[in-house]
Amino acid sequence: MTRILLTFFLVSISLTLTAAELPKREMRAAWIQTVFQDHYSRRTPQQNREWLAEQLDIMAQAGINAVIFQVRPQADAFYRSSLEPWSRWLTGASLKDPGWDPLQFMVEQCHARSMELHAWINPYRITSSRKQTVPASHIARKHPERTIRYNGNLYFNPALPENREWICRVVDDIVSRYDIDAIHFDDYFYPYPAGKLKFNDSASFARYGKGLKLDDWRRANVDSLICDVAATIRDRKPWVRFGVSPFGIWRNQSSHPDGSPTNGLQNYDDLYADVLLWAREGWIDYQAPQLYWPLVHDRAPARELAEWWSSHAYGRYIFIGQDIEKCMDYDELSEKIDLTRQLEGVHGNCWWYASALTSDYKGAHTSLADLNINPALPPDYPWLAENSPLPESPDMLHISGRQLRWHAPASGSRETISDPVAYVVYRLDSSGTTAGIDNPANIEAIIHGENNWDIPEDYPAGTWFTVTALDRVNRESDPAVPVKI
Repeated sequence: MTRILLTFFLVSISLTLTAAELPKREMRAAWIQTVFQDHYSRRTPQQNREWLAEQLDIMAQAGINAVIFQVRPQADAFYRSSLEPWSRWLTGASLKDPGWDPLQFMVEQCHARSMELHAWINPYRITSSRKQTVPASHIARKHPERTIRYNGNLYFNPALPENREWICRVVDDIVSRYDIDAIHFDDYFYPYPAGKLKFNDSASFARYGKGLKLDDWRRANVDSLICDVAATIRDRKPWVRFGVSPFGIWRNQSSHPDGSPTNGLQNYDDLYADVLLWAREGWIDYQAPQLYWPLVHDRAPARELAEWWSSHAYGRYIFIGQDIEKCMDYDELSEKIDLTRQLEGVHGNCWWYASALTSDYKGAHTSLADLNINPALPPDYPWLAENSPLPESPDMLHISGRQLRWHAPASGSRETISDPVAYVVYRLDSSGTTAGIDNPANIEAIIHGENNWDIPEDYPAGTWFTVTALDRVNRESDPAVPVKI
């Protein structure tokens, strides 16, 4: 098993929130895209592994606790698949076996740093340029009648049941073979409108429309996909989350009285994605709306949109999608984080894009590390575990030399939601009271797969510690009986 030991860099800074007021649980995610990234194909497997590991190390220093890694950018694979070909963004034109499995590597490396791994999938896109072709073995070549070309690019026709079944097969294959924490869809459903160009699905509408209006029928097609994918995940591994990062506007107030005070493209009307319905029905576990605009904006003010999304969570999590470069260009990073921490319905942020963070664009990495001065556990998902007991507390906590050790709770086959998969080490005050676990400043380490932790040499005799267990949906056990050096 791989040892996870997070090193958190403490700095002396002035924050809007004091350390004790920072959230103990907060999503701090970053997207790593692979589409349009030909640098993967120009490196050797070892160079790719070293580069990705370095990226994760830098993100961990900024407090990132989840990585959204793009594994299926256009009906292809950044993982071993018997269903779809290797991605040309990984292999180049050859599409040959690259000799390594990026998704498996990222799962292991993320968990080794106490980060979640969300496998990011684009459901409908097949090509991304007019000149691009797909190999003869691809499902789109075998069944061209299941595709539609729009604005030069090829898409799976969202109307066809066989395409929904195919996408669910792909999702089930990933979920069944990889220890991922979530499946993640981005904002591409029906393609973004290209002027007055029409999406040519008239034949499918005539066959499947069943008296619906065209717009309602298209939304129903996407609704069916989301519902089916959710059921596929729950049937295979009920602890794996399903999240979507929609375009930042559901509907404008001019289109619907419950819409946002905006004037822009709309998920509901233009992409046929009724994301609020998916939350209300419980098909998805989180939304990360892409609010890539400044806080004050004439058509899409990010402040008012964040407040709008906060009040439209419907019992699921809202993580705000933030554009790192725009945050720094407008000097709004700190203010946007403060805003999300103040909104009751918002539970964190997702940062676009990881390379802007790791390259410290205009000081973004430094600023984020300061604002994330304490580690944070990712949110838990109690609705996925309604009939599952909390994980049991670690047993027989003791100190041997300068090492804290404990026994893991019993977990049977390790195939239940309540199985312990990680441990949180807390340093307590001089009284040894476990009330200290409510303060994220007392988190010393989050450990995955090992039952011990090396105590720093500068901690004096009399220092108290306790440990809790986290299960597959991040629920925390009661603390173990504290011990002291």
